[in-house]
Formats: sequence, C-alpha cells, structure tokens
Amino acid sequence: MAKAADLRSKSVDQLNERVLELKKEQFNLRFQKASGQLENTARVRQVRREIATIKTVLGQRVKSAQKEA
Repeated sequence: MAKAADLRSKSVDQLNERVLELKKEQFNLRFQKASGQLENTARVRQVRREIATIKTVLGQRVKSAQKEA
C-alpha cells in the first residue's frame, strides 16, 4: 500500500498508469472471488483503498492547479 506522500512525488502519468494496473488487478480479484479461488481476501480492500488514495492525490493536484490559474 502506497502512502500519499510517496504518491505525491510521482507524475500524473505514473499515477494514471498505476490506477490502470490496480483496476486490472481488481477485475481479476473479482473473478477469483466469484469462482471461489480467491485466497487473500484482504487484497480486494487494499486495492480499492489504493485506487482511492491515488484518485484523491490526483484530485488535489487538479484543485491546486485551478487555484494557481
């Protein structure tokens, strides 16, 4: 799980790429859960929260950019 401070040091492209990776992982986890093959159930929550953290950081950047303009 990435910390928000670590995420703030990354570029917007890197963050968007990470969200895409996490969305793919989330998709695969949902299929594993539906078929009864999911072993680490806590990972679903971790992925969901990391996506939310990244989206929060991206939103903060947009908001700060709007204030500067």
